[in-house]
Amino acid sequence: MKTNVKRSTFLSTSTALLGASFLGNHFTSAKAEEVSAVSNSSKPSIVFCHGIWADGSCFSKVIAPLQAQGYECIAAQYGLNTNVDDVATVKATLGRVKSPAILVGHSYGGSVITAAGTDNRVIGLVYVAAFGPDAGETSQSQQEKFPKTDVLNYVEVADGRIWLKMEGIPSFAGDLSAQDQKVVWATQYPPNPGLFGQNAPGVAWKTKPSWYIVAANDHTIDPNYERFAAKRMGATVTELQSSHVAMLSQPDAVVQVILKAANAVQHQPA
Repeated sequence: MKTNVKRSTFLSTSTALLGASFLGNHFTSAKAEEVSAVSNSSKPSIVFCHGIWADGSCFSKVIAPLQAQGYECIAAQYGLNTNVDDVATVKATLGRVKSPAILVGHSYGGSVITAAGTDNRVIGLVYVAAFGPDAGETSQSQQEKFPKTDVLNYVEVADGRIWLKMEGIPSFAGDLSAQDQKVVWATQYPPNPGLFGQNAPGVAWKTKPSWYIVAANDHTIDPNYERFAAKRMGATVTELQSSHVAMLSQPDAVVQVILKAANAVQHQPA
């Protein structure tokens, strides 16, 4: 026996099935996008804090790969006039990214994140060949407890700033190519001479998890100071055979440490 199906009924049924299929695919796609968004939103932001003779662009080699993995990154650009002002700039920069955030400080930037990290939007700290002062200490007073490093033989105070001479670049960034060393010198941002004499209050590493990269071939900050600071703060330590600027000479290794920190704190509340 032949079954007759009206054309209008067939078209109506087909349209409904196609619509259901489309909506199903649409909602599946939307759900996947929603899951992806949730996954990215659970990642901490990463705020970078530079040292002297540098600005935020010194982190360019580590920012790009972190962004590629879905991390929101920003570098604080501060004036190197006073530690109090620099810390205030970092706290303002925290307002430009979602919370919680990890602070990454290089060199003098360690003194900055130690104070700025007390902000309740900060969930972890990464020190890269950096100062990690305790209460009552300054960047200067920490250095004085360890042997004078080579780079200090190549500085000049002029026009209200401390300048690094070209001859001092090998002591600062000796494992970069000759051309890259020239660029580091040409783009240096010199600090105010009084910068190292006073710190903003607050010691974040006493209450927040820390990671520390020791630069074993550092001639700017004594590597033994770096080991001391890392041990005192109870940091998770990675030691690299690098100059003072590990984020430029060994960016992949620095990225891996930041990722470990991010993974460790990812599920903690701000």
